Amino acid sequence: MAAKTVDEYISQLNQPQAQIVAEVRKIIVDAVPEAEEAMKWAQPVYSLNGPFAYIKAFKNTVNFGFWRGVDIDDPDGLLQGSGEKMRHVKLVDLTDIDQQTFGRFAKKAAALNLEKGDPTRN
Repeated sequence: MAAKTVDEYISQLNQPQAQIVAEVRKIIVDAVPEAEEAMKWAQPVYSLNGPFAYIKAFKNTVNFGFWRGVDIDDPDGLLQGSGEKMRHVKLVDLTDIDQQTFGRFAKKAAALNLEKGDPTRN
């Protein structure tokens, strides 16, 4: 059954995915407290003037992604992907989580939406 809330989504995951998703969720909420949290496209999505971040759990990894990922400063080369706009970080373990960097990514992604508008519309 498809999760209707992020709490439901997390409760349906195995470990360590559930812990990873919960930790990334906390980072986003702390970094961008005004963001709207919702289940969209079968995954947690965070929006401020359009979607800016998502968390997607797979069998062995969790992706923490950004709609405007190509525009986020990433000196450590953590962001992966080859599309026009989106990028993500692949997380396998709790030790892959960099709270400071991920918080900065979330803040920048939200700021880009406020500056450029909804990424799903332009």
